[in-house]
Amino acid sequence: MEKDHLEILLEDIRGKFDLVLEGHEVLRKEIREVREESNVRHEHTAFLIKTLNEKIDVVENGLGAKIDAVAADLAAHRADTEAHGTVYRVKESGD
Repeated sequence: MEKDHLEILLEDIRGKFDLVLEGHEVLRKEIREVREESNVRHEHTAFLIKTLNEKIDVVENGLGAKIDAVAADLAAHRADTEAHGTVYRVKESGD
């Protein structure tokens, strides 16, 4: 009788162990899927950041040059205006 009881317990343990192994396999599959999804998102985010940086560089280079050109023109105009003495006055404030 003891042998039969031990066999029943072993069978029960084996069944529970199989369930644990099956659960681990399901978890592994889900972890793989999440990792793949995360990699895809990471690659997409990296692409977006790279694209944004390129656009910022274009804007900084193009706009920065334009601003510098406008500043140079304004400085030249101001120097010319101030050279005329009393005819033209450049005011710094709203007075």
